[in-house]
Amino acid sequence: MAKRAEGLRGVAVAETKLSSVDGEKGLLIYRGYPIEELAGNVCFEEAAYLLWHGYLPTRVDLKDLKAHFRLTRPLEEPLKRIMRTLPKGAQPMSLLRTTVSAAGLLDQKADRANENATLEMAERISSKMASIVAGQWRLREDLEMIEPHDSFDHAANFLYMLEGEEPSEIAAKVFDTCLVLHLDHGFNASTFSSRVCASTWSDIYSAVASGLGTLRGRLHGGANEMVMEMLQEINRPERAEDFIKDLLARKRIVMGFGHAVYSTVDPRATILKKLGWELAEATSQSRWMEICEIIEKVMMEEKGIACNVDFYSAPVYHMLGIHRALYTPIFAVSRIVGYTAHILEQYSNNKLIRPRSEYVGDRDRVFVPIEQR
Repeated sequence: MAKRAEGLRGVAVAETKLSSVDGEKGLLIYRGYPIEELAGNVCFEEAAYLLWHGYLPTRVDLKDLKAHFRLTRPLEEPLKRIMRTLPKGAQPMSLLRTTVSAAGLLDQKADRANENATLEMAERISSKMASIVAGQWRLREDLEMIEPHDSFDHAANFLYMLEGEEPSEIAAKVFDTCLVLHLDHGFNASTFSSRVCASTWSDIYSAVASGLGTLRGRLHGGANEMVMEMLQEINRPERAEDFIKDLLARKRIVMGFGHAVYSTVDPRATILKKLGWELAEATSQSRWMEICEIIEKVMMEEKGIACNVDFYSAPVYHMLGIHRALYTPIFAVSRIVGYTAHILEQYSNNKLIRPRSEYVGDRDRVFVPIEQR
């Protein structure tokens, strides 16, 4: 009998050059660079270029990538018509998954699976993902979709397409760093799903849609939305300690704590905490960060459990004026780079991903004809 690992915990299923997660030491590395060196020092487009190409861009490289993003951001009219026909009240990640599938139908280059999957296609999907998410939200709110700005960088442009106003410098900076933090994270569930799909020689859009369908699950991409629900229920710092102790006494889950990989603090959470305080001071919304710090202290004292990336991303997005229903789609706006990088890596040296299962059902049952049952 083969050795079995529940949920594939601890099983290495492939090699990758894209990112590394060391859960015991609390390290996240993109292409050899610790996340602490990248966050705040490179923009989203630079980090995306790093994942796709394997090295940081020159000024010319970065200018070209930004130009390609601006060129491919606008959504085609057929795709807009499809988006307008979808039910406004549907779950945002379901809308996103369906719209990306529709975009694949409209992209004739996607029909021949991996043969036409190129970096240019990865860039195009990634630039449009932000436009799709912003456009879907506008439609949900009965507002007209906003065309992309012709000069803003990716992070600032998304905030502009969401609200129709130029974001503040601090908002654009913080959101840009958030996107860098979420680009890739090893073989997480949705990335693995994308690679499994790609390993069958399916097309890049199907592989991305597979990842989005997996990200939709509340155990993967929806945790920060539930963190914000909790923070809003607590509402005031003076209520935080008793609220969390009551949850623990009733053996309820405190969202934003613990991780499938990290046994220590998630390095992304440390960076987001710092960003959160910068934003709180700029927007006079410090109570959310005060509540978070109290919860973090109680959880460490009572359970010895560190927070994860979802915990501090929730108040950061809230202070940016982003509705919590958008938290997971925003995750996808960043992680699409990781998905496409992994899909291209899978195509480059492909082997069908086909694990075995261990059968634990009945054996040697006696068949009874239907007349005798």
